Amino acid sequence: MSDLTSVSILIIEDEPMLRLTLGDHLRDRGFEVLEADNGQAGLDLFRGQRPALITLDLRMAPMDGHAVLAAIRQEDLDVPVIIVSGQGQMDDVIRALRAGAFDYIQKPVSDMAILDHAVDRALERSALKRGNAMLSRSFLAEGPQRPEDFEQILTASTRMRDIFRYCEAVAQGSEPVLITGETGIGKELLARALHRSSRCTGPFVAVNVAGLDDQAFSDTLFGHVRGAFTGADRPREGLMEKAAGGTLFLDEVGDLGQQAQIRLLRVLQEREYHPLGSDCLRPLRARILAATNRRLAVLRCDPDFRSDFFFRLATHTVDLPPLRERLEDIPLLLRHFLVQACTHLGRPVPDCQPRLLTQLKAYPFPGNVRELRAMAHDALSRSIDGSLGPEAFPALATLPEAELPNVTCKTPFAELPVLPSLRAAADALVAEAMRRAGGVQKAAAALLGISPQALSERLKRG
Repeated sequence: MSDLTSVSILIIEDEPMLRLTLGDHLRDRGFEVLEADNGQAGLDLFRGQRPALITLDLRMAPMDGHAVLAAIRQEDLDVPVIIVSGQGQMDDVIRALRAGAFDYIQKPVSDMAILDHAVDRALERSALKRGNAMLSRSFLAEGPQRPEDFEQILTASTRMRDIFRYCEAVAQGSEPVLITGETGIGKELLARALHRSSRCTGPFVAVNVAGLDDQAFSDTLFGHVRGAFTGADRPREGLMEKAAGGTLFLDEVGDLGQQAQIRLLRVLQEREYHPLGSDCLRPLRARILAATNRRLAVLRCDPDFRSDFFFRLATHTVDLPPLRERLEDIPLLLRHFLVQACTHLGRPVPDCQPRLLTQLKAYPFPGNVRELRAMAHDALSRSIDGSLGPEAFPALATLPEAELPNVTCKTPFAELPVLPSLRAAADALVAEAMRRAGGVQKAAAALLGISPQALSERLKRG
């Protein structure tokens, strides 16, 4: 591991000899070491110094390791925490791993190679996560002016970046935006990105309006005054009031009934509404965003969907492409979901076999990104050797034989009249990875499937 002088490790341990032993060993490796002899002191050092990694004893007084871990996770979900536990504490260890610890080492720590392995894995995972974040930002280099507003939507698609630019352009207006796209594609994520880009100071309030009858729709959105109907023994604030100064997101708006459409049309036109049972008008102070999984052409032709409501609601429209039209996003999203799941389970992230990615790109993904996430989490339960192949994804077995790609019949070099040398091919691959990663070595290493150290050495050799 390179440049360890910039990496700090916090040791929270109440046994003086063990704390000294761990600290001396890690300093000999070149790390900056911080030490605390109790939980509260450790928490204070964490808040003041923000170390890259923490080793944590569980049984301390008066503040034990579980309380320290819980406090750390409230402030930082990413910093890796390695539990140092005594024999007979396996129940405590399992509890800590479920609460977000990365790994554990059993006392007495007689073999420092075990400590080194845990530390190196934890720091490598952190570097990978940071690299993925930087890579995501580099993908947005030609996108919106404030890519951080859209960073929760992982994509390498130029089509998606065009959508981000459009959303940023309309974000600070007051007119409605209608987002269309298939189920599971991330319409609410885009709505939240629009809200962030709007710079509104009020909250983002979301409601699924599908299946609400006329009264439930009106009561949910407009609220009511006391005595408005039987059982209304106290006034209720509607979501339009709760979203004041912010954004009200109406999901599945294509399933609204005619009466609900008429009521919402008037609100959009007049920018005011009546709470149920009240004669007093209240101003609409929220931006309306809406979403539907029905296509625009279908909505226009649907006799049950009023044309005047459609045109008022669809002042701005955004059509999100399905995952099968964003094949370049599949490796990025798969890696993200695997890291997410493995972090929760305290497991190392498995490697993905090339033929898996090839077959995933041939799969139609009717459930889109949501389906890919479910598939990735399920595949981990089927992975036993640290490698993921198509057999861990039962849905791929449904691909017709004719659609299964023949991964052996064609390579990137198949059309070249003369093969490059091995060195030239490797240099070209490294150069392309660095270009895609925006010059960020750790992100490029993740794309190549090698460690940042190996990439650094190769770049030094030229």
